[in-house]
Amino acid sequence: MPYKNPDPYGTGFLTFSAQEKIMESTIIKGKVCDRENICDCLTAGELDPCTIVIFGASGDLTARKLIPALYRMFLSTSLPDPVSIVGCARTDYDHDTFLDFLQESCGADTRIDMTRWPEFAARISYLPLRYDSLQDFLKLATLLDSLDLQRNTRGNRLFHLALPPSLYASVATLIGQAGLAGEFENGRGWSRIVIEKPFGRDLDSALALDATLHQHFHEQQIFRIDHYLAKETVQNILTFRFANAIFEPIWNRAYIESVTILAAENLGVEHRTGYYEQSGVLRDMFQNHMLQLLSLIAMEPPSHFEAERVRDEKIKLFRSIRPLHADKASVILGQYGPGTINGRQVPGYRQEPGVADQSLIPTFAMLPVHVDNWRWQGVPFYLISGKRMARKETRIVIQFKDVPHSLFRDILSANVIANRLVLGIYPQESISLTFQTKNPGARMCMRSMTMDFKYDDAYPGPSPEAYEKVLLDCILGDHMLFWRQDGIEQSWFLLTPLLNECETCQGRAQRLHSYAAGSWGPEAARIIIEKVLT
Repeated sequence: MPYKNPDPYGTGFLTFSAQEKIMESTIIKGKVCDRENICDCLTAGELDPCTIVIFGASGDLTARKLIPALYRMFLSTSLPDPVSIVGCARTDYDHDTFLDFLQESCGADTRIDMTRWPEFAARISYLPLRYDSLQDFLKLATLLDSLDLQRNTRGNRLFHLALPPSLYASVATLIGQAGLAGEFENGRGWSRIVIEKPFGRDLDSALALDATLHQHFHEQQIFRIDHYLAKETVQNILTFRFANAIFEPIWNRAYIESVTILAAENLGVEHRTGYYEQSGVLRDMFQNHMLQLLSLIAMEPPSHFEAERVRDEKIKLFRSIRPLHADKASVILGQYGPGTINGRQVPGYRQEPGVADQSLIPTFAMLPVHVDNWRWQGVPFYLISGKRMARKETRIVIQFKDVPHSLFRDILSANVIANRLVLGIYPQESISLTFQTKNPGARMCMRSMTMDFKYDDAYPGPSPEAYEKVLLDCILGDHMLFWRQDGIEQSWFLLTPLLNECETCQGRAQRLHSYAAGSWGPEAARIIIEKVLT
């Protein structure tokens, strides 16, 4: 018997046969999983035992993201066994105080089952450490050797730098000077380093950071995290494009009118004013997340589904992008003022603690991007991101062109609405396709219908969150979801001239549009944003 999946917009039902339900499948790591055994796709097989060292262990990223992710991996048996977790920070915690801090942070998420926390906590150690002291890093090396013997982790080490970017270079250097960067020597296994964005603040600083990292680490040891790429919808873009013959032939300038990538946040700068006053929205969101999403949508098909082949195609795409500063007049920059979020009055950016009274740092940007190649010539890509907007939402909208010849122009009073494909990333991971149908009745009345696929409905079981996926890939040594250095350089090569124009040009204050917190950004960008959201 067929079963029905209700359309949440009330426009109809999507119906699949029982056979189609069984045949629906996902390919993960070369394995085909149907709906009946989808949980098999959540595991990665046997993992190397290892020690995970977190620098900045007393900080916000560790408490909110890393430890909860590692604990969920432990609960789902996707964490290596044996494993050691070592926290390092300047905070003078003792072992028990550190565990209490982590337990409180992890337990704040009511969705997490804390009953097995004591088992997980038994794998955690803490070492107070100064980030400029070689002596402290030598103590860390001694501790890691001891833990290897106690827990048989075979000398495999993952160093995660959950630190301010200003500390990346010094910590990476001291890891190397302490003899911890070498691989497969003196009985040790692999050694990998994980760094969070931003990767520099312009092209020169990105090159300098890279040179420092490569003093002790080879490129294959370096994992540059962009957690956006671990979200299921984002990962599914390549599958959607290249595993479905009905879409790839129309994925080009002949059929697509425009592409819009929106990443809106309703939060302000919160506790990150020191960082944000130095970065702004272009460095914070566009150099990494937005360009990566663009590359997945616009890249050419790789010859094989392998990390290096995929990253090669991303580089080709970045090299095809028209210089961003060439169209600087079309760039819309904004800064949020006072407003209302969820019924609560919130201050403007300049009223946030630590922000200069006359700050010209943008918190919103709409950046038109043009890809000068055969596939995309003439198709505008709009990259939009901002803080303190009406709600947190991330989506990619592919707007198809109007039909070339309307058979119904003498019957309908309005134009036929063009097809639209929406890839939802947040708050709900989904894929929806809008198309036209006829309403029942004697008259010719058209109606937009939506075929809607939601991950939570289709796969009701557990699904790894973004940081679980990227941590697992670091342990596996899989670079598919991570930046390669030439990609970092090309992204800064594109963005740095635009940043220089925006930060040094005359009339900078006049180009910065104000928008109320809780709105959809500056009025100058509102038409495009509203089209994306309707």
